[in-house]
Amino acid sequence: MSQEKMETPPGPSIDRELTAPKRRSRPKRVDGSDQAEPVKEPLSVLRLVRSYFESDNRPLSQRTGAFVGFRNAQDGILHCFRTQRNMRIHFIVLVAVLLSGLLLNFDNRDMLVLLFAITLVIVSEMFNTAVEIIVDMVTEHYNPAAKLAKDVAAGAVLLSAMNAIIAGVLIFFGQKKLVQIQEQMRQNTGPDIVQVVVIGVVALALLVIISKLLSNTGSPWHGGIISGHTALGFLLAMTIFFTAANSYIAVLAVLLAVLIAHSRVEAGVHSVREVILGAVIAIFLTSLVFRLMPLVRSWTMHRVTSPAAAMHSVGRPSDQLSQTPHKINERALDPSSSH
Repeated sequence: MSQEKMETPPGPSIDRELTAPKRRSRPKRVDGSDQAEPVKEPLSVLRLVRSYFESDNRPLSQRTGAFVGFRNAQDGILHCFRTQRNMRIHFIVLVAVLLSGLLLNFDNRDMLVLLFAITLVIVSEMFNTAVEIIVDMVTEHYNPAAKLAKDVAAGAVLLSAMNAIIAGVLIFFGQKKLVQIQEQMRQNTGPDIVQVVVIGVVALALLVIISKLLSNTGSPWHGGIISGHTALGFLLAMTIFFTAANSYIAVLAVLLAVLIAHSRVEAGVHSVREVILGAVIAIFLTSLVFRLMPLVRSWTMHRVTSPAAAMHSVGRPSDQLSQTPHKINERALDPSSSH
């Protein structure tokens, strides 16, 4: 009887255990602080795609995902751009060549040749950087073989740069190319829409990424001093604005770009200043292609053709003056002229 009393707890304690809710332990943070971890919301499709391309600080062995190769390639390109001064020069030359091709109304073949030549220089510079990193990793002291490896890689960059220069000279000056360029500029036809969109997107992406790297703000695909999504939206909208025959379509395209900018501010990714800066850059780039470049072409052709026209106009009165004495003498010798 005494054993049953010891094993069986009293009645009030049983009721207390049944009625009192069990206290759940609060999950602690990784650092050990007594604070609950924020609930992770499910990633949307856009966030999932963006997470693949954002910079990942984990080791290469721990990186997983379908686009891990693209992310690693992005890290390599950004490293070359940060550490190599020549790489930054190559990218600036690439943007300048693409814009000059739009100014001179180059066809797709010439643009592809120029783009391939400059891309070959950039790829050679990246291989040169990779060789330098490997040589510095395996050698600690001066080694003639290491010097030879670096010299060979630098020679490859030199050959690719010479190839780009020769391609540019042949495109600009070969086979009466200047005459063809003048004829195209004299016609002053509008630029190809496909060229404007492709070159505009490439140039705009390079400008946005370069500005983020130089300012050390955000990542190439998220945040930063310039809103890339806003810039791309206004680039497409202003292209429609300058080329669309219907004004309602142009206004609707601009309103869609404004909505994109507003969504970036509402999401907290960018501030109003960063969104405005992206829109201004896109508007300036499209205005440069569709408004300023035709004015530059017409002004250039006017300066080229005006001396010849002036000489032609000056020569015509002199011919008339040289013919007037002969006409007077003929009238004086003609007897019918006196009557």
